[in-house]
Amino acid sequence: MLRRTIAIVKKEFRQLKRDKRLLFVIFFFPVMLLIMFGYAVNFDVKHVKVVVYDQEKSSLSRDFINSLFNSEYFDLVDIINNEGEINEILDEKQAQCVIVIPEDLSKKLYSGREVKIQFLIDGVDGNTANIINNYANLATLSFNQKVTREILAVKGIKQYEPIKLDPQFWFNPELKTAKFLVPGLIAMILIVTAVISVALSLVREKERGTIEQINVSPLSSIELLIGKTFPFVIISFINAGLILVASYFLFGVEVKGSIPLLFLTTIIFLIASTSLGIFISVVSDSQQVAFTLATFASLLPSVILSGFIFPIDSMPFLIQIITNVTPVKFFLIILRAIMLRGVGIEAFWDQLIYLGIFITVLVVLGTIINKKKSQAA
Repeated sequence: MLRRTIAIVKKEFRQLKRDKRLLFVIFFFPVMLLIMFGYAVNFDVKHVKVVVYDQEKSSLSRDFINSLFNSEYFDLVDIINNEGEINEILDEKQAQCVIVIPEDLSKKLYSGREVKIQFLIDGVDGNTANIINNYANLATLSFNQKVTREILAVKGIKQYEPIKLDPQFWFNPELKTAKFLVPGLIAMILIVTAVISVALSLVREKERGTIEQINVSPLSSIELLIGKTFPFVIISFINAGLILVASYFLFGVEVKGSIPLLFLTTIIFLIASTSLGIFISVVSDSQQVAFTLATFASLLPSVILSGFIFPIDSMPFLIQIITNVTPVKFFLIILRAIMLRGVGIEAFWDQLIYLGIFITVLVVLGTIINKKKSQAA
């Protein structure tokens, strides 16, 4: 059995060696995706374009404006003198936010009355608008505290803060989007390359008619599957290492946990991915169909349903159940636990069980469908 399996493995490696374009895609595609997603997909909202309509033009209003633009979050585009320009600015997207400072800002503030400063925010992109609103609230709160301290200092009163917030962010202190996204990118890239490669490799035998020769040979189905998938598991494993190295140098993402445990869980995930590729090859009769199904079954669920970008806990209950169709969901929890939190297997052992169930279900289904097809033929 071992001799026959090794023969299939050698045959597959020889075919890969001849197909230079496929090899280029297999090794270049993952790193290219990592770079594109890592730099393009970013949830950090910075350099918000702001226009100011200052009706008072006092030293206090200038201090407030300066306090906003001391950070990288707001960029001053223009200062207008006419209220009629506001609609045009927002309509033509010249700015994402217009700040309207009232003409009685100083008078109300120093007399102890409430002052309202309008932040007119473009709300087309709800997520960005909400982040801009949070930035504005924090900036205004900071300015309020500064003015309060100055007023109390003039009166000789020391400001007392009974409760002071002391936020500390664990695992990702800089709150970098890349550190959150890179584990998801690794899982997505691995499943796409593994599923598509395995599915196309097996279906290619059907199209060329060589599958009939294999069927009448002493080779068993298990030997064929192991021999056909082993080279792609090795290649995907090498890709995983390349992606880890690239993510470290490009985005500063380090593996905080056990690297041997990371590689062990990666192998289990690759087995789950190849089992999906095998299942797709069983139900497909052409490389075109196999490629379409493999892309649909690996890429879309790994982006939408895995928790890679959208939190699963925020999804409706029915959709949360559907998310179990992709092994990326389980592997992503493992990756973030090892890479970002640095924890051991006690934190994600149940995810390994789910991966085992996923592998078993697909292998059993694939075997049943393949037997029925063989009997029908």
